[in-house]
Amino acid sequence: MITYDDFTKIEIRTGRVIKAEPFPKARQAAYKLWLDFGDLGIRQSSAQLTRRYQPAELEGRTLLAVTNLPPRQVADFVSEVLVLGAVPEEGDVVLIAPDAVTPPGTRIL
Repeated sequence: MITYDDFTKIEIRTGRVIKAEPFPKARQAAYKLWLDFGDLGIRQSSAQLTRRYQPAELEGRTLLAVTNLPPRQVADFVSEVLVLGAVPEEGDVVLIAPDAVTPPGTRIL
């Protein structure tokens, strides 16, 4: 079990998707995402969202992501943040988003 102090070390922030495109080089079906995190700048992520979402419908959406994990190489792409979602079954991800407008980079506690 983790402590509350452990949990507060995880930086979860709001990010607005500014670009989304297919990622055919990924081992599992995925998209490349570029997200605006306000003062943190633009960060990119590889996200396995292809079952439920199309790239055009992701652009402009505000999502939640962990922003303080180390970068991860996925094929020829560096994924800098972990986009968060619920996984009702394997291969399906339902994105988690705030229910009101928040500025990019807003910290989730």
